[in-house]
Amino acid sequence: MHLYLLSSRVSFSPPVFCHASSSATLPFPAPATAKPIPPPSSSRQPQSLKLEAAAPPSNSKCALECPHFQSCSGCTHELDLDRPSVVDEAAEFFSKLGVSDFTFDSSRLWEWRCRAKLAVRGSSATPLIGLYEEGTHNVVDIPHCKAHHPRINAAVELLRKGITSLRILPYDEDQGTGDLRYVQMAVTTHNTSLPVSDRYKNGKVQVSLVWNTRNETSPSSEKLTALAQFLWRNGGPRSNENIIHSVWANFQTSSNNIIFGNRWRHLLGEMDLWEHVGGIDVSLAPSSFGQANTRAFDSLLWKLQKYVPRRSSVADLYAGAGVIGLSVAASRKCRSVKCIEVNKESKLSFEKTVERLPKSLDGSISWHQADTSAEPLSWLMGSEVVIVDPPRKGLDASLVDALKTISFRNLKPMSSTDSSQVKEEKRPWVLRARESSVYVRSSTTSDGPLVLPQTLIYISCGWESFKEDCKALLSTNKWRLEHAHGFNFFPGTQSIEVLAVFQRGKVANLKKKKLGKKKKRS
Repeated sequence: MHLYLLSSRVSFSPPVFCHASSSATLPFPAPATAKPIPPPSSSRQPQSLKLEAAAPPSNSKCALECPHFQSCSGCTHELDLDRPSVVDEAAEFFSKLGVSDFTFDSSRLWEWRCRAKLAVRGSSATPLIGLYEEGTHNVVDIPHCKAHHPRINAAVELLRKGITSLRILPYDEDQGTGDLRYVQMAVTTHNTSLPVSDRYKNGKVQVSLVWNTRNETSPSSEKLTALAQFLWRNGGPRSNENIIHSVWANFQTSSNNIIFGNRWRHLLGEMDLWEHVGGIDVSLAPSSFGQANTRAFDSLLWKLQKYVPRRSSVADLYAGAGVIGLSVAASRKCRSVKCIEVNKESKLSFEKTVERLPKSLDGSISWHQADTSAEPLSWLMGSEVVIVDPPRKGLDASLVDALKTISFRNLKPMSSTDSSQVKEEKRPWVLRARESSVYVRSSTTSDGPLVLPQTLIYISCGWESFKEDCKALLSTNKWRLEHAHGFNFFPGTQSIEVLAVFQRGKVANLKKKKLGKKKKRS
């Protein structure tokens, strides 16, 4: 998650609320949070949201009603949380491309954010914990954020008390001084000791303190230890609150805007944070990427799984800790799944998640630390299904080119002589990927490098970049777009998550249309 500097505001209107109802069009009941979140049980029938107006039904709106809206940059609009205007634009875009089944999952509208990165500024007496004001580096305090899971707000309040009572110095960006720069709050709602209906509201918070030193041996390390113990004593399992899952420290002294440094230390509480999404238990280290809206992400995963043929070979690019690939491996009994991710910090989370996969899986599963832009064909080879989940900027240009031009002519099986010549070819990314790879459950293998991708599943968090990538993929008639779905990952913003399914081949349904005309004539 980032600290957002977003623009555009909507004038305030009288409050109108959305209430859960059993008659349905939009999945999941009640609340959700800002950008920088939880799923239902694996055997679930998602409930839905029905708009019920406090005023006449024609004026029904889902209102944010957040006291921080005017100053905080996290949310950009107060009304129509269930259907931002970009949804209509997306529906029109896909309709023009022949996709008539576009759907939009509104999901949870308040208290949805289960992962938040917040800046810490101000003074010991009056600390400011929140996001930057639009267009500035002035931090806006957001103690009552309507997007945050309530446990995040509670943990922020506890942190505020600790800073004040222990006289911890918030970071001074101009001087480069102070102790606490940022805090990451990550909520786990996966507590199997509780009934499913109680797990979300009773989530626990993993607190990661970004400390302004190189390591834990610095002179201010005593303050760090004291703050961690304060949080654990007042929010841990033996406290009345019982909201803290664990406390971690990250050490960062850089003067740039990068939040985390490279050094982490576990201080108190449980080492592993687990969540349950897409039918599997997922381990998420504080250093690895995790979706903020875990309920919406869970909904997307269940939808995605339906488009992956059983027993297929899958490549999961921009994979992070491999959550998407591993959920597909478990649900579709894939022959092989290879996850490719450039961030080495995700490796440990992948390994721990694999340990909890069903023992009945007999496919080949692997994780590789590699940059997919360096040699994308090497990862596309041998995969019938390719899943991409790029950052907001979209696909790397080299990957788009590879997908547009891939054919049997440029796919060659790698022989033993090829592999022995890797060093001579000076391809260091291939060497690094092999050295850092993790292979598990390899009793069966894929069909080999001569298999061409037949299905491309694109998950997008950047609507503008997706449109450009989509047009590029369709421009050569190598791919056709068959399905598209939208998900409300960030209520209160104009951002939606898109799940698009492409099939290899020319424009869909042309043959069917021609056949239909012939039948009518006959």
